[in-house]
Amino acid sequence: MTGRILLGLAGLVLLAFLAAPSAFAPLFQPFTRNNAPAIYTQTSLLSLTLSHLAIVAVAVAASTLVGLVLAVLVTRGAGREFLPLARTVTAVGQTFPPVAVLALAVPVMGFGTGPTLVALFLYGLLPVFENALAGLTGQTAQVTEAARGMGLTPRQRLWQIDLPLSLPLLLAGMRLTAVISLGTATIGSTVAARTLGEVIIAGLLSSNTAFVLQGGLVVGILAVLIHQGFQALERRIRGRMGLA
Repeated sequence: MTGRILLGLAGLVLLAFLAAPSAFAPLFQPFTRNNAPAIYTQTSLLSLTLSHLAIVAVAVAASTLVGLVLAVLVTRGAGREFLPLARTVTAVGQTFPPVAVLALAVPVMGFGTGPTLVALFLYGLLPVFENALAGLTGQTAQVTEAARGMGLTPRQRLWQIDLPLSLPLLLAGMRLTAVISLGTATIGSTVAARTLGEVIIAGLLSSNTAFVLQGGLVVGILAVLIHQGFQALERRIRGRMGLA
């Protein structure tokens, strides 16, 4: 209960800060030097936050779709022989740092949101794929026998049994991807993507710790809220399935 209260308070404080950041200027003023501004005003913090969340949401959705499709393909019949290849492909994003992906994508796609989406998409593939794979291949012998006894076709078993039972693990993979992407998206501002990294970079360039704290705190609170939100959804689904 205490954790939920603290989480709710953090969410309310975040909303208040994004709605009226100037009201929090006295809290950040001690972290400035040479009469520098305490609040980042070059761009609306609310619009940067919404843009940041939108980029992360699109990247997570794309990673989830591709990761889930790959997991389904390599657990069905002839597709099993492509499992090593699928694991290699999904691990590429974890092998190359997002900064390296940005450097390779910018000459092709130009500056902006595109390279950031590519980097986040590749970086988020592995957690979703591995969790979906574990969910699809982790069914008990009783479930397999029950599906066979009901006379379900492979497609019916996939939609009616395998995917629903693997949903909690899939959500866990999405949670990891979302939290990782939320923090990693800040580097997108180095290639002109509109993210909260803009605030952090501005603070680093001007030696204004207040700006760095603002960007970091907003990203940190959002990460905790998203993490807890996914966990609550996982618990609810497990409870409905009798897995809690």
